[in-house]
Amino acid sequence: MNKPLVFKNVRIIDPSRSLDEVGTIIVGSDGRILAAGADANNQGAPDGAEIRDCNGLVAAPGLVDAQVFVGEPGGEHRETLASAGKAAAAGGVTSFIMMPDTDPVIDDIALVEFIKNAAREKSPVNIYPAAALTRGLRGEEMTEIGMLQQAGAVGFTNGRHGLHDTMVLRRVMTYAREFDAVVSLVAKDKYLGNGVMNEGLFASWLGLSGVPKEAEIIPLERDLRIAGLTRAKYHAAKISVPESVEAIKLARSRGAKVTCGISINHLSLNENDIGEYRTFFKLSPPLRSEGDRMGMVEALASGDIDIIVSAHDPQDVDTKRLPFGDAADGAIGLETMLAAALRLHHSGHVPLMRLIDAMSTRPAEIFGLEAGTLKPGAKADVVLIDLEEPWIVSKELIVSRSKNTPFEDARFSGRAVATYVAGRQVFSL
Repeated sequence: MNKPLVFKNVRIIDPSRSLDEVGTIIVGSDGRILAAGADANNQGAPDGAEIRDCNGLVAAPGLVDAQVFVGEPGGEHRETLASAGKAAAAGGVTSFIMMPDTDPVIDDIALVEFIKNAAREKSPVNIYPAAALTRGLRGEEMTEIGMLQQAGAVGFTNGRHGLHDTMVLRRVMTYAREFDAVVSLVAKDKYLGNGVMNEGLFASWLGLSGVPKEAEIIPLERDLRIAGLTRAKYHAAKISVPESVEAIKLARSRGAKVTCGISINHLSLNENDIGEYRTFFKLSPPLRSEGDRMGMVEALASGDIDIIVSAHDPQDVDTKRLPFGDAADGAIGLETMLAAALRLHHSGHVPLMRLIDAMSTRPAEIFGLEAGTLKPGAKADVVLIDLEEPWIVSKELIVSRSKNTPFEDARFSGRAVATYVAGRQVFSL
């Protein structure tokens, strides 16, 4: 049991109730919300409650990150469950979905249970395992979706890999539909997608092989057709170009159960940030043009893109301090997702309510998690945000075991100043 909490004079933003007002949040000793809103201002505080005056701060549901890669098991030198949990708490993330790209791959019941139990012991935030769609992520033989879901898997994915065998894709989607399970895939053609950055003039100047938009659009359109055929729940994990949004809108108009996400990197950065072969900007999908980035920002604001993910993918010196073409894809992002997203709020491109919805309420809805809301009775997963707090991302400040952030030395306005999971403080500046 925790000490009851009262947050006073706080701006409450709760997309699950379309609520944006200054009020009070009262949290009971059981870690659940008793009241949240202006109507709670005149309610008395529970006996022995800790009262915090939050004047000038925003309270939002704890962020929910739907795509996080963790080293453990097998790559603990890059990231552990404990270090990822601490990094998440520092970024205002109270729940995240862990990808199955571990060693061994999370493709059986024992590994799902291992992750759940180890996370419960080691991590200050909620970690939900996603299970592999296919054995060993090889794209050949589907896993036991029903049993894995029963064990606690909240979604099914091929992780960093696309699923290239269309018949296997049809079978896994058909099977997943029977369990109302979400199939989440990255759209990447293994032949067209062999380049190392966005195809275009800048890639030519750098002498690097390019990845055309079609490497994403073609497999995505195939996936969307199979989702419509099987009536499965399909989630396009990381899209990067406006043409992908158009394909998803068309699939929705035909009745397909389709959602999509985008990495914060593709909303904040473009191909020019690569500069002189800076490998921390080598990502999959690659950073696109500024026109593509702005198109995706508009799609996020309109709600055509459902969620934002950090795509947190820790890599160490051995895999990043290499020539650009040889370096591994990926960047860490748990600690910077919120601050980078707030740039879109400060610029006026995306309303704050929509940003919180995309990073908390909507991902919780898509994957059926008990999160993303400040309704009375809900778990008190809360992030307190100072929208104006200035800070600089430095290597020394990064909590993650790996330091491969594309936002190194970036100047931000706004960050999480306190994070609570079930009413217990797990981070404070």
